[in-house]
Amino acid sequence: MAKVKKIFACTECGATSPKWVGKCPACGEWNTYQEEIIFKETPQEAAKSAWKPKHGPMDGPKPVALTDISASNVMRLVTPDNELNRVLGGGIVPGSLILIGGQPGIGKSTLLLQVTLQLKNKVLYVSGEESEEQIKMRADRLTYSQDHCYILTETNVSKIIAFANELEPDLVIIDSIQTLQSPYIESTPGSISQVRECAGDLQRFAKTTHIPVFIIGHITKDGSIAGPKLLEHIVDAVLQFEGDQHYTYRILRTVKNRFGSTDEMGIYEMQATGLREVSNPSELLLSQKEEELSGSAVAATMEGMRPMLIETQALVSKAVYGTPQRSATGFDLRRLSMLLAVLEKRGGMPFGMNDVFLNLAGGIRVDDPAIDLAIVSALISSLEDVAVPSNICFSAEVGLSGEIRAVNRIEQRIQEAERLGFKEIYFSKYNLKGLDQKRFGIKLRPISKIEELYQALFV
Repeated sequence: MAKVKKIFACTECGATSPKWVGKCPACGEWNTYQEEIIFKETPQEAAKSAWKPKHGPMDGPKPVALTDISASNVMRLVTPDNELNRVLGGGIVPGSLILIGGQPGIGKSTLLLQVTLQLKNKVLYVSGEESEEQIKMRADRLTYSQDHCYILTETNVSKIIAFANELEPDLVIIDSIQTLQSPYIESTPGSISQVRECAGDLQRFAKTTHIPVFIIGHITKDGSIAGPKLLEHIVDAVLQFEGDQHYTYRILRTVKNRFGSTDEMGIYEMQATGLREVSNPSELLLSQKEEELSGSAVAATMEGMRPMLIETQALVSKAVYGTPQRSATGFDLRRLSMLLAVLEKRGGMPFGMNDVFLNLAGGIRVDDPAIDLAIVSALISSLEDVAVPSNICFSAEVGLSGEIRAVNRIEQRIQEAERLGFKEIYFSKYNLKGLDQKRFGIKLRPISKIEELYQALFV
């Protein structure tokens, strides 16, 4: 009988150790080692298997020359959910393994059950966390057809694959990978060895049958997907479903995608009847104000191929205590500190003696550097207590020397601003090269330095 051996493995890099250590010597992360049970052959079992030939007839796929492989386009499974199609790069690729993670209660199960009910194809929904009655209650709330959806409450991965082979569905959804267990592994569900083995079995099933598989994964308290890092390497796409509990908007981002771009983003609104697609997020991310207020500016940003207008709000006030406060919601705090240093050094503005608070309306997080100019305008507006006209938007990056730098896809940003009724847009003059200014009905205001922005709006 095989001997049971215990080792400790790092969930970040996969390094192993015979005992638990606080800091991983390979990747330097703390508290990432977890116990794992493996089986090792006894000398008698090894002797029995030693007589077997090492090189016998090979089954399975054979090596194929690259020139002999046809380059025909793969037919994707296009879902009725346009936001999901955009994030996946145009639809679900046959045989792909897709992992979706997010905070508890954010709507991961609701999203995939809604996609399941919207599809007209045969779908197998496997749940290891909820009973059939609980899934039925959620499906009734979503008010979609349920004839083609099959529910299986099972945690044994071998039985799940056997049922899937018998049913032959067009899509399989696993909720969640941490609840599955393999009969060949002794450890508890959710452990490193169980997650790795179950994910490997599902990958082999997806690749051999060409049936796409969605996997829901839990996340840790720091926001990363629970389990070994190998899980994210096995799958073809990793989607992150995020949002604030105090807002109704949910954002689906692509962390990894072998079949498309990783810059795409889908936006949903949580309602009583499920998740509603937000096809025009600009109108929702712009607040409705009855009067002009200081500290507010609109930025024209890009998320993948989608242009969006987002309102930036800044508040600058005298520091009550000795050390001024810096707070940013939806924006990198270190980049905010950099912009404040540029304004103080190049513009001579006394931000070092003031508390600064920054917020992006709608609870959204933006990493596009083109939002810099709008944030600078909002900061100066709040400091000077002069309102920026609501029909003006901004799209440019700010450099360390105070220069206004060019950004990509400026034409799409200008078109989005014009479509939503803005009259002027400030951007870098270095974006003028190759830009046909006559095709736009909005007034273009190219600038090259922060001083030009200050002279145009606050003098």
